[in-house]
Amino acid sequence: MAAPGRRVLSGVARGWRRLEGLRARSLGSRTLTLAAAPSHSGSPWRLLGALCLQRPPLVSKPLTPLQEEMAALLQQIEIERSLYSDHELRALDEAQRLAKRKADLYDEEEDEKNILMVQDLEDMWEQKFLQFKPGARITADKKNDRTSLHRKLDRNLVLLVKEKLGDQDVWMLPQAEWQPGETLRGTAERTLATLSENNMEAKFLGNAPCGHYKFKFPQAVRTESSLGAKIFFFKALLLTGDFSQAGKKGHHVWVSKEELGDYLKPKYLAQVRRFLLDL
Repeated sequence: MAAPGRRVLSGVARGWRRLEGLRARSLGSRTLTLAAAPSHSGSPWRLLGALCLQRPPLVSKPLTPLQEEMAALLQQIEIERSLYSDHELRALDEAQRLAKRKADLYDEEEDEKNILMVQDLEDMWEQKFLQFKPGARITADKKNDRTSLHRKLDRNLVLLVKEKLGDQDVWMLPQAEWQPGETLRGTAERTLATLSENNMEAKFLGNAPCGHYKFKFPQAVRTESSLGAKIFFFKALLLTGDFSQAGKKGHHVWVSKEELGDYLKPKYLAQVRRFLLDL
C-alpha cells in the first residue's frame, strides 16, 4: 500500500515543479518585454491627444413622407382608442347642463358658481396659441456662417481648427501634445480647456480613444528625433458654452460629417469618418 502512495506523492511533486518552472519563465518573459519597450523620450514619434467635440442636434429632423403617414395613422389610432380626458368630461357635463337650461330643468343659481366655462378656457388657450411663434429651424445657414454654432440645428456638428504645420495651414481636430504624468484623455481635456479658456463644458465618452492616426512631419521640420506624430482621438459632447478665440476669427468651423471633406486631408478624413456616426 505504501508504494502506490509514494508514486502519487512523487507525481504531485513533479507537477508542482513543472508549474513553478512555467511561472518563472512567464515572469521572466514579461520582464524582458517591459525592459525591451522603448521609452517615450527615445521615440521619434510624438504622442498627441485630439478632441472630437460634437454638438448634438438641437431640434428633430423633418419627417419624411412615410414617417408623416405613419404618425398620422398612430394619432388616429390613439384618438379612437383613448379615454376621455378631464377637460373633455367637463365639456360633456356642461353640454348636458346647457341642454337642461334650455328645457327649463336647470337651476340658474347653481350655474352662477361656475363662471369660467369650458368654451372660455378654449378661447383663452386659442389666443395663447396664436401668440406663440416657433423658433427658426434655419439660422446661421442663411449666411453659410460655418464659424457659428447655431447652424444645422438638426444635425451633429464637429469642431475643426486651423493649425500651423511647418509652413502650411492645416485643418484638423483640436489637439495637444501629451505631457509625462497625464493620461491621453487628460491631454484631450486640457485641449478643451485651452481652446475655450474654460468657457465650454463637455462630456467625454469613455477613457479609451475612439480612433488614431499617424503621420510624418513635413521635410522642412522633420528630424531623426522628431519623425512624426501619433494622434489618439477622444469623443466629447458639447453641453454648454461656445468656442471663441480673440483675434483668430476664421480659424475654427463647426461642420457636419458631409462637410468634413471641404477641410480635412483625405487620409486624415478617412480615419475620422471611421468613428463618426450621424444618426
